[in-house]
Amino acid sequence: MPGKLRRLSGQEVAAILGQFGFLPLAQRGSHLKLRRLGVEGRKETLVVPLHNELDRGTLRSIVRQASRYISEENLRPYFFGD
Repeated sequence: MPGKLRRLSGQEVAAILGQFGFLPLAQRGSHLKLRRLGVEGRKETLVVPLHNELDRGTLRSIVRQASRYISEENLRPYFFGD
């Protein structure tokens, strides 16, 4: 994915993933588990730490995991800037 990774909070990432149908399922401490039903009713789950600012490596990992369920071209405008 080209471009520079934006600086986002955990709440912002959860809101972005919510636009793709991921809903909060559970929270343990500062980690929020999001889930949606995918193709053929399979459960698709992502975990987002609700920190004020996510480290770039953590954000990159979340984007990589989300790209298993959502195309990279759909994720790019939300997570990468020029």
